Amino acid sequence: MSEDLWSPSLPVAPAGAERGAPHGVAGSVTLIVPTFNEAGNIDELLRRLGEALPGDLPCEVLFVDDSTDDTPAVVEKAAADHPFPVSVLHREVAEGGLGGAVVEGIRRADSDWIVVMDADLQHPPHLVAELVGEGERTGADLVVASRYVTGGSRAGLAGSYRVAVSRAATWLAKGLFPRALRGISDPMSGFFAMRRSAVTDGALRPLGYKILLELAVRCRPAPVTEVPFVFQERFAGESKSTAREGLRFLAHLASLRSAAPLARMIGFGLIGLTGFLPNLLALWLLTGAGMHYLPAEIVANQAGVLWNFVLIEVLLFRERRRHRHWADRVGRFALLANADLLLRIPLIAVFVAQLGMGVLPATALALVTTFVLRFAATEALVYLPRRTSPAEQGRHTRS
Repeated sequence: MSEDLWSPSLPVAPAGAERGAPHGVAGSVTLIVPTFNEAGNIDELLRRLGEALPGDLPCEVLFVDDSTDDTPAVVEKAAADHPFPVSVLHREVAEGGLGGAVVEGIRRADSDWIVVMDADLQHPPHLVAELVGEGERTGADLVVASRYVTGGSRAGLAGSYRVAVSRAATWLAKGLFPRALRGISDPMSGFFAMRRSAVTDGALRPLGYKILLELAVRCRPAPVTEVPFVFQERFAGESKSTAREGLRFLAHLASLRSAAPLARMIGFGLIGLTGFLPNLLALWLLTGAGMHYLPAEIVANQAGVLWNFVLIEVLLFRERRRHRHWADRVGRFALLANADLLLRIPLIAVFVAQLGMGVLPATALALVTTFVLRFAATEALVYLPRRTSPAEQGRHTRS
């Protein structure tokens, strides 16, 4: 069974199939609005969109909904009085969070432009046409509504804490991706227009609510331009920004930054260095409890292995975890990590005896060699998809 279904109370036809859908029309727009318990905002949002969007703009509105309240029913009721086609896609499983909802909407869109905005009216509806118009005028692939260019403001961002977090997230993202985010002053913006032709949706693997960052880094749209906007106060409901979303954002940054093999190898090495801390702590606790230092060394090494495994799972290989059961991944990773110790000593002996190297340079070379081998083996034996036979592939397809 599919993870997402059209709301059973709405037509199963593609979004906007009734009332003159804009599919295939030059300059056509699909306005994607991801929602999670936004029932109190729907009527006002559609009312303002109806007033703001020009009548000659071929536009449809697609709500992609992960709600646990009656938001889909509210959309259905309000759609009947709206001058543009309005549809709702309710997902049974909210995979990828808000970003995943936007990607699902993009996959179903067949228009020249995709416009993404929130339902809480912090994004002014009257700017939708301006974003698309600016893209058509300049030939840009991506038009970002920015709070940080002249004429823009983050006035509706409540509290100095949220302002500081937003600014820090912006600096961090731009510092990690200076090339991909060149020309984007507000990569945390959730309000933007992008040409459908510039989106490679098969490359998208969103996590959390910063979908613009995902699109800019993975799809590299160019050229990019911005229009200023004043961030408004929420009309109704509560903010979905939580500490958990903040952690997902950091994990998303790490995933994007480690997409290249060299970046993953560097991250693998840095994580390995941090493993010395739990290793030494466990060794201190075990020897302090009276355990002989030799078995204590072996047990303490497993603490470092476990620490490294958790960080690598979260920061480097989040997108590949589903290929194997977690217990299988733990076992393989631990086996490789401990094999590293067994391989290192014979390598040092070979470098010293056969190549005439000194002990210190031989040890350094052995460390580098086993590190590279362990990284390659971890990618190949722990996180690459398993090969499946044609019969198994058929069973997966039928299920």
